[in-house]
Amino acid sequence: MDPAPGAVEALTKLAGLFDTDVLSTSPSENPSAWTDKLHWEKQHLGAPAHKRLILSRHKNLNTGDFLIDDRIKNEVDRFTGSHLHPGTEQFPAWASVTAYLRPRAS
Repeated sequence: MDPAPGAVEALTKLAGLFDTDVLSTSPSENPSAWTDKLHWEKQHLGAPAHKRLILSRHKNLNTGDFLIDDRIKNEVDRFTGSHLHPGTEQFPAWASVTAYLRPRAS
């Protein structure tokens, strides 16, 4: 699977502005899926995601100000920060996510 258009560029920009992690889910019944996710992350995301991968079925257990996720599964709706949802009317593309977050960088 290829990264969503603009996602890698957005991560690179946002990692320079924020303390970022890559939060993903992985099916528990597939023992190789966790390793496959790590290899995918290294291949496609590179340095901005190095040692930043978190695998969890319960994304609400992680804390942060923002969660960028193109889905609403795995407890995303219970995340205590703001959920930014690429592919929606508010955030049609990753560039719109970056434009929204850039002024909020501390």
